[in-house]
Amino acid sequence: MSAPSPTQATDPKPTGGSPSSRQPQSGSGGNPIVGAFSYLGGQLRQIGLFIALIVIVLFFQITTNGITLAPINVSNLIVQNSYILILAIGMVMVIIAGHIDLSVGSIVAFTGAMAGVMITQWGLPWPVAVVLCLVLGGLVGAWQGFWIAYFGIPAFIVTLAGMLAFRGAAQIALQTQQISPFPQGFRDIGSGFLPTFGTTGYEPLTLVLGAIAAVALIGTGLRGRATRRKYQLEDEPFLWFVTKLVFTVALVMYIGFLLASYSGTPIVLVVLAVLVVVYSTVMKNSVFGRHVYAIGGNLHAAELSGIKTKRVTFLLFVNMGVISALAGLVFTGQLNLASGNAGNGFELDAIAAVFIGGAAVTGGIGTVTGAIVGGLIIGILNNGMSILGVGTEYQSLIKGLVLLAAVAFDVFNKRRAASATK
Repeated sequence: MSAPSPTQATDPKPTGGSPSSRQPQSGSGGNPIVGAFSYLGGQLRQIGLFIALIVIVLFFQITTNGITLAPINVSNLIVQNSYILILAIGMVMVIIAGHIDLSVGSIVAFTGAMAGVMITQWGLPWPVAVVLCLVLGGLVGAWQGFWIAYFGIPAFIVTLAGMLAFRGAAQIALQTQQISPFPQGFRDIGSGFLPTFGTTGYEPLTLVLGAIAAVALIGTGLRGRATRRKYQLEDEPFLWFVTKLVFTVALVMYIGFLLASYSGTPIVLVVLAVLVVVYSTVMKNSVFGRHVYAIGGNLHAAELSGIKTKRVTFLLFVNMGVISALAGLVFTGQLNLASGNAGNGFELDAIAAVFIGGAAVTGGIGTVTGAIVGGLIIGILNNGMSILGVGTEYQSLIKGLVLLAAVAFDVFNKRRAASATK
């Protein structure tokens, strides 16, 4: 693969094509339906991801006799998969940059263990312990980031060592014991709900938050499309744009109604929403995000264009450490238990969520929202198969096949696109 120019290296969407190819399409003869289908043909990977999610939800909704979309199950899905979704947000940034982190599950255990020690043995208030654990996660990430960015050791090796070292550190901190219980405030981070208002019908605060989220989605979508049209970068047909926006808003409102009919809004959902908004903005609109894409797209070209690649890589792993610590706090609070064995396999679920969500194995491609959708696919598969009584051995087999299919589909699309340009 030839190296892109420095200008191309900072493009946050390396697969977007040349500027001329991103002009509004006119080959459909003005027919909006033909134009929409023509556009969709070039977006099979992203569209296929959402179609797969919808098909999986509908399949389990039918086979579980409506349990999958029952309000209590939707609430449990969000809470029980929250820590994987949090990890996937940090992991997708690392993978976009062409690296990988195998240590996140052990960092989850280590920070959870330290939270238990700080709160129950040192007597620290739980908010202070939360802040200290996040700082500790950042220090762990800085330790690994130093060896990767400035010493030049591959991330696979450094984080594999971290996976072993921090698992041992968690067990040492706990002295091979388990710590429980935790204060209610700490437990609410992982399993609590926002205050509810009213005693009958739908919980109003959740409905209001759902409406605010829907309005924000509409405003963001319209503003983004206007900006792209201003700079003649818009190639998405209006018909598809409206369809996608209506579907997304309807989905958000529906989830809001389901949650409002149960116990309201989980606190961890608010945390997730803030993380998705912040990190999506960083990756799409900030210089740092563009540099991450550039490094993953072509490291040598990024260096030639003046990007401080070592600094960006170092900060990526610091961020991953903080994200892992947050996931550790959420998981520990949810279980009301600090254990040296916590977080086993979390790194695999997070990595799988990222790749199922459309990230490229070679780096340079991926989105935060895609990683969230990938994590939801894994969570719904786990939940649906558990309801149906599918054994854990078959669950692992099916998830492995889904991951392989997602990556194979990505490779197929790349080859199809390459052959089309010849």
